[in-house]
Amino acid sequence: MSGTLPPLAVQLPAERWRTAPEDLLAYSFDGTAGLRQRPLAVGFPESAEEVAAILREADRTGTPVVTRGSGTGLSGGSVPVEDSIVLCTTRMNRILELDRQNLTLLAEPGVLTQAIHGEASAHGLFYPPDPSSQKISTIGGNVANNSGGLRGLKYGVTRDYVMGLEVVSPQGEIFWLGNKCVKDVAGYSLRDLYIGSEGTLGVITKVLLKLVPAPAAKRTLLATYDSMEAAAATVSAIIAEPVIPCTLEFLDRKTLQCVEEYTGIGLPTAAEALLFMETDGHPAAVAEEAEAMERIARGEGALEVRSASDGTEAARLGEARRSAFAALARLRPTTILEDATVPRSELARMIAFVAKTAEKHGLEVATFGHFGDGNLHPTFLTDERDPGEMERVHTAFAEIFEYALALGGTITGEHGVGISKREFLATQYDEGSLALLRQLKATLDPRGILNPGKLLPA
Repeated sequence: MSGTLPPLAVQLPAERWRTAPEDLLAYSFDGTAGLRQRPLAVGFPESAEEVAAILREADRTGTPVVTRGSGTGLSGGSVPVEDSIVLCTTRMNRILELDRQNLTLLAEPGVLTQAIHGEASAHGLFYPPDPSSQKISTIGGNVANNSGGLRGLKYGVTRDYVMGLEVVSPQGEIFWLGNKCVKDVAGYSLRDLYIGSEGTLGVITKVLLKLVPAPAAKRTLLATYDSMEAAAATVSAIIAEPVIPCTLEFLDRKTLQCVEEYTGIGLPTAAEALLFMETDGHPAAVAEEAEAMERIARGEGALEVRSASDGTEAARLGEARRSAFAALARLRPTTILEDATVPRSELARMIAFVAKTAEKHGLEVATFGHFGDGNLHPTFLTDERDPGEMERVHTAFAEIFEYALALGGTITGEHGVGISKREFLATQYDEGSLALLRQLKATLDPRGILNPGKLLPA
């Protein structure tokens, strides 16, 4: 360690630090398989001022700081680095304001995403971003990783709903970026710099979110197919109609079978592919779009198209789709879920390549994801205690990312880069772009204390 922290109570009351080895264990990993590092200490600040005090001392002593919410990330972004302290934001968990006149909500970073949804809904409003981890992920983590979700096709991702941020710099300065104005083109968009920065440039301590009116109606449909190609053709035809559904998800056969085993809600497990489709908005538009999606699905060879009978069934089907990761995780000791993303027109080809790659390396894989926006989640079911198998998994993922890039895609659509994909960033970005990223990091965090070793390739 390049510096030594003064007594921890100088920055926070002693009861809000954890230093015992057994306490630190729970903060040594996130949702990413195979990545673990015990920190020196974990602190629980309750205000931006406390965060600033810690960062000032960390910057002075050269102590690495890793910010963490609930630790649900899937790229190693909140895994501690050696000799680091963890700033856990879960005590900064207040919704500070809901402004109906301006359709905004102000929250601290430790507020759970589902609580944001609940507060908006209680006022007849809607916060669209819906990562599958919404029951336990925090809004600060969502912003730091620019999280997506099932509704991304129609509504976009977290970035599209952030109007302002309070951020603490690595030097301990507190500043506010953005406002409640719908239109603001004054100067550089500094707010956007921190969205998706994965905790490498500053610590987010407040978030001002845009809300929208709640849709008046919603319809949910399931379509099953005997081939993934037919499901992909349906998606292309729906978009070309043009209909932009709220949700357009897919499950392959293995995922479908696991989800049904896990939830027992009566999903048709004999199909090779399942499309989960939702439309929302004005009741007349919803009825028209639902009819169009059913017609298109049948025209593209769907074995069956089924409509949820009511809101309760629709909610159960949505929860079943969100449970895909948990359902697959029951099969093997280690579940590695990725998020290569390609243009929609290349989805069927990409899914076929994933299956062939798994077969070539003797691996078990299931694939599901967001068909409507090209974001697929190849999920390898493996055992991290088997070094040989893990080596084959890493080789397979390298080939998958290389192929995704060859198809005009990206190495990550919503999970972020973190540790697990930082070296692949050098394949996606040219040298000039990488140099610009490094220059930005060096300018804002010259001592390199914030989440070092993440996002940027070595």
